Amino acid sequence: MPGPQFYLAESFVAEYQQEITAVATVLGAVIVAELVDRALRRRRLELSPVADTRFRLVRRLIFATIIVLGVALALAQFPSVKRVATGVLASSAVLGLVVGFAARQTLANAIAGVLIAMTQPIRIGDLVTFQDETGEVEDIRLTYTYVRLDDGRRLVIPNEQLAQSPIHNHTVVDPRVQVGVDVWLPAGADVYRVLELLAREDGVEASVAEVTSDGIRVRVTQWAESPRERGGVATRLRARSLDRLREEGLFSEAATP
Repeated sequence: MPGPQFYLAESFVAEYQQEITAVATVLGAVIVAELVDRALRRRRLELSPVADTRFRLVRRLIFATIIVLGVALALAQFPSVKRVATGVLASSAVLGLVVGFAARQTLANAIAGVLIAMTQPIRIGDLVTFQDETGEVEDIRLTYTYVRLDDGRRLVIPNEQLAQSPIHNHTVVDPRVQVGVDVWLPAGADVYRVLELLAREDGVEASVAEVTSDGIRVRVTQWAESPRERGGVATRLRARSLDRLREEGLFSEAATP
């Protein structure tokens, strides 16, 4: 015969059936959303920046849609919520105004995120400058865009602000980035000899950028294949430039570009 504990559990389930069903529905929605997201990530191949940006947006929209549907089904287990929903639908115009006003900023950021992913003024991996901050676009989410700056910090930009403000995209046409370092020479240095020395390597260019009473500033440039290679290219370019000038007996110092 069933014991008292069985009857107690049966009574608990009968009393809180709606709550248990609602919790199970939400948990099920979360599990399904995670499984779908993982399946999409496993099917992801090497994508171009354009396709990668849109793919991430689609993944997040699918995830959010499954969660919202799960919460809606969970709330539908309660008759009181159904009655409230019926009354709310009867005054949908007022609700739309209230919700729209309360969530204007969030909705504006989400809409701007969708527009950015579709029109793609910036893409994942692009080198951009926003309000005097330069870095690589690390992620574009529904409401915020993350830019990794040169010093490792993350610049988090609301998508609405990003869509409304000018932004310089250095790699939207060509993924290569021109890297430059400054080399200072004494005022009496043989500039033509220096330019010849610094531009000896293929792909490296040197030009006189500034002449002052203190010395001559020479700009040495080289193309990096992608934004992530900028730091390494700049370091090697600066080191080689200094080595060649020291071999010629010229005092110099490189400044950070």
